[in-house]
Amino acid sequence: MPETQLDPVALLTEMLRIPSLSGQEAALARFLAAEMGRLGFMSYVDEAGNAVGVAGEGPEIVLLGHIDTVPGEVPVRVEGGRLYGRGAVDAKGPFAAFVSAAARLVARQSEPGGAPLRARLVLIGAVEEEAATSKGANYVKSRYRPAACIIGEPSGWDRLTLGYKGRLLVDGRWEQPSAHSAGREPGVAEHAVAFWNAVAAHCAEHNQGRARLFDQLLPSLRAIRSGGDGLLEWAELTIGVRLPPGLPPEELARTLESLAERIGGDGPTEHRAASHALRFHDLCPAYQADKNTPLVRAFLKGVRAAGGTPGFLLKTGTSDMNVVGPAWGCPILAYGPGDSALDHTPDEHVEIAEYLRAIDVLQYALEQICL
Repeated sequence: MPETQLDPVALLTEMLRIPSLSGQEAALARFLAAEMGRLGFMSYVDEAGNAVGVAGEGPEIVLLGHIDTVPGEVPVRVEGGRLYGRGAVDAKGPFAAFVSAAARLVARQSEPGGAPLRARLVLIGAVEEEAATSKGANYVKSRYRPAACIIGEPSGWDRLTLGYKGRLLVDGRWEQPSAHSAGREPGVAEHAVAFWNAVAAHCAEHNQGRARLFDQLLPSLRAIRSGGDGLLEWAELTIGVRLPPGLPPEELARTLESLAERIGGDGPTEHRAASHALRFHDLCPAYQADKNTPLVRAFLKGVRAAGGTPGFLLKTGTSDMNVVGPAWGCPILAYGPGDSALDHTPDEHVEIAEYLRAIDVLQYALEQICL
């Protein structure tokens, strides 16, 4: 018989106390596998390092969260009804809510007269979501074919996230022979700045008439630096662009390469020549799910049953939905307690009352699907 006692706040608190930077999640994965096993799941750590818990028989319902975090220590503590810690929002809190809600269903089926689950719940605490690799999600996307999927990301207890923008990162480098700063030719740093200005202008032109951020190209200058050795000067920058649905990142990469060529810097001048090289990486298309599905309807009922008025979100970031959504093609949404504005911040915390209410919503929705 599985143990049925679970304190959701104690579970999340212990998860927050176990550091789990991207690529360093092993200790937390082992803890979660042991905890899910104690609660009646068949549990293990898979070859990618994901913590997995399975219960029930029937169509697969995957609850895919991530257990890695970005750097930065936030002391774990409870203050004013808030639980602080790195990952409280993004995204240990949502995965702890998954475990807590699913454990209630597992416990119920083991009670006298309890009905067995009509679905196979698969809880996956994925690794390296915060890294470019999305290692955990890429590992599972070819190993499961779920009938529905819930992504563990902060949405607020009464909101459902149906889409995430795409992403493209570009590293650019410009080089040219050194010259006196009083010379008439543009310095190499000016070439890099001109490229950034061209990218920003292209995005602004694309965004004309598009009021929603989800439909816009959103550029950000993430880093810029320059230097030289007296003979050669160089400038480097990194630009990130968030992409709307319908714009493949490969297409944008071709456009940016064309912009770099048009702003100059590759042709010879009277005294010296500049050259550029662009490297595109972390290409990820946007993804938007259908909101007219049994999965969405189950969550809408769950939010209303908990006393809320449900709403929908489209996020400007990315998540593991971008990875598994196109591969699985099943009903999918992202859900979890927490304010995503607190992601990655020194003030990261979740309201305990919201966390507990999100567990109630999850339980209700899972009951609609699994019982």
